[in-house]
Amino acid sequence: MRLLTGASSDDSFRFEVDPLSVTTFGPTVIVEGCDHSRSISWVHAWTVTDGIITQVREYLNTSLTVTRLGNSTQSPPSDYNPSSSSSSSTGEITSVHCPSVWESSFSNRVGKSVPGLVLAI
Repeated sequence: MRLLTGASSDDSFRFEVDPLSVTTFGPTVIVEGCDHSRSISWVHAWTVTDGIITQVREYLNTSLTVTRLGNSTQSPPSDYNPSSSSSSSTGEITSVHCPSVWESSFSNRVGKSVPGLVLAI
């Protein structure tokens, strides 16, 4: 923490990484890599707005699956009323298809079990 905040200038701790892949989905950039000893895998998810990185998410030793949220061919019913006691076909909950568009691959190669997360874009 002290090194990250600049309170300490100790150079003995160094975390060098090797990016292995870069993938984009609109404003989202996914970068996957590992450290030099290949014992730590990481995934960065950046949101880029007008050429500027506006959000960074970092996942260490985690298997990440990116899904596209929603279904562009279906729109929600416009007359849905949650306080209505009668059930109609437009007031029912319908399933939404969230296809997987990317999955991390390096976490499978480090030889250990890692937690899995889903990032919806």
